[in-house]
Amino acid sequence: MLLGREDGAILAAVPAANVHPRPERHFEIDPAALIATHRAARAGGLAVLGYYHSHPTGRAEPSATDRAAASGDGRVWAIVAAGEVRFWRDAQSGFEPLPLRVAAG
Repeated sequence: MLLGREDGAILAAVPAANVHPRPERHFEIDPAALIATHRAARAGGLAVLGYYHSHPTGRAEPSATDRAAASGDGRVWAIVAAGEVRFWRDAQSGFEPLPLRVAAG
């Protein structure tokens, strides 16, 4: 999960288990980890801005499976593939590429 400030700055990436029965083709964040992270955010912790996953044999862009699973909730998806990380917004109209800017602490 990608955590950060409400202004969109991602400050942390928190791993969670992929509990999907076919993890080599799909991802499903462990519901317990997801609920705990949202509870921590509501209690004053970092906001849940989005999620990240990898495409071990694909490209760093939303796959057909990603598109089918997307909810259009505006969250950020970081996709890692072939040594590259690309960021996408899960918009109502579909995934939109996001620029990456690294800022020093």
